[in-house]
Amino acid sequence: MTSPGRTERLVLPGVLTAEQAAHTVAGILATQRTDGAIPWFRGHHLDPWDHTEAAMALDAAGEHERAEAAYDWLARHQNPDGSWYAAYDDGDAAAPTDRGRETNFCAYLAVGVWHHFLSTGDETFLDRMWPAVHAATEYVLELQQPGGEIGWKREDDGTPVNDALLTGSSSIYQALRCALALAEQREEPQPDWELAVGRLGHAIRSHPERFLDKSRYSMDWYYPILGGAVRGAQARERIDADWEQFVVPGLGVRCVLPNPWVTGGESAELALALWAMGESERAVQILKWMQHLRAEDGMYWTGYVFDDDAIWPQERTSWTAGSLLLAVAALGGDEATTTVFGGEYLPTGLDPDCCR
Repeated sequence: MTSPGRTERLVLPGVLTAEQAAHTVAGILATQRTDGAIPWFRGHHLDPWDHTEAAMALDAAGEHERAEAAYDWLARHQNPDGSWYAAYDDGDAAAPTDRGRETNFCAYLAVGVWHHFLSTGDETFLDRMWPAVHAATEYVLELQQPGGEIGWKREDDGTPVNDALLTGSSSIYQALRCALALAEQREEPQPDWELAVGRLGHAIRSHPERFLDKSRYSMDWYYPILGGAVRGAQARERIDADWEQFVVPGLGVRCVLPNPWVTGGESAELALALWAMGESERAVQILKWMQHLRAEDGMYWTGYVFDDDAIWPQERTSWTAGSLLLAVAALGGDEATTTVFGGEYLPTGLDPDCCR
C-alpha cells in the first residue's frame, strides 16, 4: 500500500485523510497492469481517456513512475493514424473491444503529458511523448468541422462521424490548450492548432446548435466550464440555471435526467468545475456528499440509485477514484493540477474573428 506520507497533499477535511487518500491511491495502483495499462477495474475494459485520468491522479499522489508507465503504454500502442481504439479488454492492447476512434479520447493524452511534466519537470519524458501527442492532436483536428466543433469519432473502417458532442469538444478544448503548452515548451510553434482552439472555444461559448442535444446529461452542463472554454459570469449563470435539476443535496450529482441516479465521477468533476470558477465552498460540499460512495477498499462505487437505495452498477472504477483525487488536489493547491484545470496559464489560441 502506498505511504500516507506521499498523500499529505490530498488531505481535505470532511473528504479525505492522508490515510484514506493513500488507500484510494493503492486501489488505483492495484488496478494497474504490469505493462502500465489502467482498466476501469480488472476484468473490465480500458479506454484511453479514463486511463489518462487515473494516471493524472497517480501523479497528484506522487506516484510518478507508475503514471509514466501509463503514458508509455499509450505511446507504445498508438495506431498509425495517431489514434487509439475506444476500448481494450482489461487493458490488453491486442484485444480491442470497440474499434471506433473517439476524438476526445485521443486528445486527452496532451492533458496528461502536460500534467506529468508540470509534476516532475522531466524533459526527457516530454521529448519521448511529444511525437505521440503531436500525432494524436493532428488526428483529432482532421475531424474539426467548419463551425469549429470537433466530430465525434472515426468508425473502424475510417468513416468519420462528424456529429459533435459538447462534452467531448469541451474536453478537447482543454487538451488542445495543453498541446499548445507542450509545443511552446519545446519551442515548436503550431499556428494551425492556435486557430483550431480559438474556433473551438468560440463554438462552445456561442453556438450550442452546432452540437448534438445531450442536455439531459450533467456532463453537458458543467463540461464547458471544466474544459476551460466558459468562465466568469457565463459560467455562474450556466451552473445556477440547472443546479436544482442535477444536484441532489446530500448525495451528489445526477448523471442523466430524470433518472434517480447520482454518480461519483460526475460529482467529482462538477466539484473540479466549481473550483475552476472560484466556487470552492460548493466544490467541497459536493465532495463531502459523494463520500457515501466510498467502499471499504478505498475505491468508489460508480453510482447510487436513490429511489431504490441501491448501489448500481456493482463496480468500483479507477476513473471515479481518479476524478475524486484530482478534485481534492486542485482544492489543495497542487500546482500541476491547478495549472491544467484552472487554465490561467494555458494558451488560449487565436480569436477566429480576427482571422477572417
